[in-house]
Amino acid sequence: MLSSDDLVVTDQKVATDDKKTVLVTRDGLKKLREELDYLKDVRRKEIAERLKEAISYGDLSENSEYEEAKNEQAFMEGRIFELEEKIKYAQIIEAKHQKGRVVQLGALVRLRDLSSNKEEEYTMVGSTEADSLARRVSNDSPIGKVLMEKKVGDVVSYKAPGGKFQYKIVGLK
Repeated sequence: MLSSDDLVVTDQKVATDDKKTVLVTRDGLKKLREELDYLKDVRRKEIAERLKEAISYGDLSENSEYEEAKNEQAFMEGRIFELEEKIKYAQIIEAKHQKGRVVQLGALVRLRDLSSNKEEEYTMVGSTEADSLARRVSNDSPIGKVLMEKKVGDVVSYKAPGGKFQYKIVGLK
């Protein structure tokens, strides 16, 4: 795992509870803020209009449009709260000293699957930014945990629900 000597916190928000600290890249924080702005500025108004229209239909006890809009509103407000908390406790980190030498958050890692000999690339990110379809791997995931602090040439293996996997790190940016 990264030591405090290997990281620079570039966003000086200090979390009082380490469990709430959210490690993100600059791009990840930007995306969180964009989603929050969209939900507050656009979706809230759209849902308020849907509620207003549904209320105009009368009897709320059997009004499925009203129930659906209320449920969507509750889900959206929960997501707004979640995003606000993530942003509040976000810490942007950038690796220093060993950038490009060892796998750290923000690194683009090229791996060779030792069973199929196929190469794959992954970007190491915090859990908030993980996206398997975009090949953004969380440092908390099974593969992320074994990759952190490794260097080009190292062989790593891990167990996942799909079985046991073994990779060789063949590139690092």
